Formats: sequence, C-alpha cells, structure tokens
Amino acid sequence: MESNTLFPVFLKLEELHTVLIGAGAVGHEKLCALLLNSPASRITIVSVQISEEVTQLAAQYPAVTLLQKQYEAADLAAADIVIASTNDASLNGQIRNDAHQLKLLVNVADQPALCDFYLGSIVQKGQLKIAISTNGQSPTMAKRLKEVLQGYLPDELETSLEQLNALRNSLEGDFKNKVAKLNAATAVLVESVPEKDNKPNFKWLVWLSIVFSLGILLTVFWFKEPEFRVYITEVDPVFYWFLIGGFIFAMVDGSIGMSYGVTSTAFSLSMGIGPAAASMAVHLSEILSNGIAGWMHYRMGNINWKLFRLLIVPGILGAVFGAYLLSSLEHYNAYTKVLVSIYTLILGWVILSKAFKTRKMKSREKIKKIRLLGLFGGFIDAVGGGGWGSIVLSSLIAGGRSPRFSLGTVKITRFFIAMMSSLTFVTMLNWTNWEAVLGLVIGSALAAPIAARVSNKISVKTIMVAVGAIVILVSLRSIILIIMKQF
Repeated sequence: MESNTLFPVFLKLEELHTVLIGAGAVGHEKLCALLLNSPASRITIVSVQISEEVTQLAAQYPAVTLLQKQYEAADLAAADIVIASTNDASLNGQIRNDAHQLKLLVNVADQPALCDFYLGSIVQKGQLKIAISTNGQSPTMAKRLKEVLQGYLPDELETSLEQLNALRNSLEGDFKNKVAKLNAATAVLVESVPEKDNKPNFKWLVWLSIVFSLGILLTVFWFKEPEFRVYITEVDPVFYWFLIGGFIFAMVDGSIGMSYGVTSTAFSLSMGIGPAAASMAVHLSEILSNGIAGWMHYRMGNINWKLFRLLIVPGILGAVFGAYLLSSLEHYNAYTKVLVSIYTLILGWVILSKAFKTRKMKSREKIKKIRLLGLFGGFIDAVGGGGWGSIVLSSLIAGGRSPRFSLGTVKITRFFIAMMSSLTFVTMLNWTNWEAVLGLVIGSALAAPIAARVSNKISVKTIMVAVGAIVILVSLRSIILIIMKQF
C-alpha cells in the first residue's frame, strides 16, 4: 500500500510574502484559510476579476493587497510562496512553471499533480494546532476529521498548554534532566485516568425515559379522552396527512438540524388547529422522533456532553414555562393563532435568508452564554411550536462550534425538552384531534433513524430554500384565512 510521504511543516506566513492568483470562490476559500490561521500574513492577490467576498475580506486586513490585472510572471518576483486558484488549467500550469523558474513552492487548487505543497484542514485549540492531510486524495475526509477533532478536544487545552509551558520554564538543569522532571510531573495525569471508558452511558436513561413518558401519555389519553379508545376503528383521513407531513418534516429536520417545529406548526395551523394544540402535537411527536435521533447520534459519537449539561436544565425550564403560558391563553385562540403564524412566517424568512447567505470565515470566539441560550430557545420553542433548532443550533454553529456535534447535542436535549413541555400541555389542555398527534408521532419516528444517517449527505442549501419557501407560503395562507374570517 502506498504511504503518505508528505513532510508536515508550520510556516510563519507573517514573515513571508504570499502571492495568490485568482479571486473567485476558490480564491476566497484559500484567502480565508490563510487569514484564519495567520491574520498578519502579507498577501498579494492578482486577478482580472475580483469577487465581492474577496474585496470585503481583504479590506479588513491591511497586509492584503489587491491587484486587478492580468497575471504576469513578474508578479512572482517578490514572492516567497505562490498559490494558483484560477479556473484556467493552462494558466495554472503557466503559473507553476513561472514559480519553478524562480525556485518557489506553488499550490494549485484542485490539481494535486501540480502542487509542491497542500493546504490541509486545521484544528486549533488556542496555541495547539493540528494539520490534517490526505495527500490530496480526499479533502472531504480531511474536513470530516477536522470536525471530529474540533468537537472532541476540550477548550481547556489552552490552559493546560500554558501551565505546562510555565512548568517547563521553571525547570533547571540540562535537557535530559528537564525531560525527566517533566515526565515525573505529568505521570500523575496518566495514573489518575481510570481504565474504563469515561464517556457517560445514557443508553438506558434515554430508552427508559421514552418508555416511561409514552406509558404516562397513553394512560392519560386512555382515561381522559374516550375518543382515543375508539380511534383504531375510526381513522380520520387527517391522520394520513399528518403521517406524511411528519415523515417529511422529520427528514428535513434531520438533514439541516432545524425546521421540524416550524414546518409542523405552520402545517397544523393551516389545517385549522389552534396554536396551543398545534404546539402540543408537535412536542408529543418530538418525544419519540428526537429520542430515536438522539440515540442514533449518541451511537455515532456526535454528542458534546459538556454542552448537553449546559443546555438541558435551562431548556426544560424555558419550555415548561412557555407551554404553561400558551395553554393559559387558549381562550384567546383567535389572537394567538395570528401571532404564531407571524412567528412561523418570520422563521421561514430567516431559514430562506440563511440559505443564500454568503459563507464567511467562522469566528474563533465561541458563544459563552449557553444556559441563557437554552432558556430562551426552550421558551420560544414551546410558545411558537418550534424554534429550538433554528435558534439554538444556528447560534452554536455561528459561534464557531462543530456543526456535527452541535446537531447531535441539540437533538438529544430536544428529546427531554419535548417530553417535559408535552406533559405540561397534556395536563392543561382538553383536545380530541389525536389523529394529528399520532400521524406526526408515527411519521417522524419512521424518519428519525433515516434522517440521522443521511444528515451529512444532502444539499443543505436546497432543503433550506424549499423549507423557507413552504413555511412562508403556508404561514401567509393561515394569516389571510384568519383575516378573511374576521371580515
């Protein structure tokens, strides 16, 4: 088997001059990678056409120079490193030849055979930086490994590095003596680690919670609603509509990590169901679907347990209070339905706008107020029948957290939040549209394990455009119908 013979190095780009030829989408990606790792890099960009994204990004860095002109060999005269990111294969070849004439190293985008070096995926935790390379075989694999490491490595590594550096600087003697003392000082770290796996085992907690919550809900339904006991013999056609809808909404939610609540609520309102009852139906269906999805993500190792602990309690408190408040206002159904429809309309526009938002460099500064985010997300989710994914997941990813681990964590926390808000709705509402509940429950449960598996294999932009457009149209329809009834 052929081995990877690349020799990894870390360059001080701020002491070098990098010339980047090409300023389109690929050029923007290369520029982002350079500046994200070395913000003080001295970079000259040469291109006939310069995209707006490159122009905006370059304006933020004084050491970046834009030359809107045709490439010439003379442009490499003062270069130390060359990166070609044009969509012209012959021009890329010319740039490589010109660079080699000056004995310069060159990287050619999407043409590994012409590269002297590759730009690998970078994982960074403070002063710790890990470069990943697949020898040009699969950049996608390198990006996936980056996400895994970025999620697993704790933020506290920066403190550990600082303390180890202080310890190293305090040691006296020759190199051999310093190594011996450093080994002795850090040996306690290895000895204190238990041999068994420290990852918390939530397997039985998740499944027992599912069985327990379903048992309680079914018992309450059986004794509280006579219609529920004869449901098997009198299936309303609405059940099948909600069954199909629940499956589709759960597949979408599993693909992009959001929109199940808002799509289901908008659909329920369009079917004539009130806001509190719609939110109740959505959260009841989310117990099983998110329990299954959370379990699948747990099995795939997609859970950030520290983030889970920060979100779970505030999220439950916000959801229970929101469910209580919405149930208390059920007699103002005509007004709350308009407000919830406006809320879903706004969320639909947010989803649609995110689909077309220009991709920018991720911030290194992660969102800090996780508990407050969970409290707000849980409350809005219960009141509006959805929004946990749209609010919490979007904020976590925008704050620099790993999309895969954020998605898995948001899924498993949503299971507990949906269970508690559902119990609140059930104890406060009298509602007989069980065909809608069961349709969503069964449809979303069938989709949950499939959606978790395909979450990384579907075009997110396409789905978000479709979801945003559908939610906007359905919400507008509900608002128009309500207004027409009033007049």
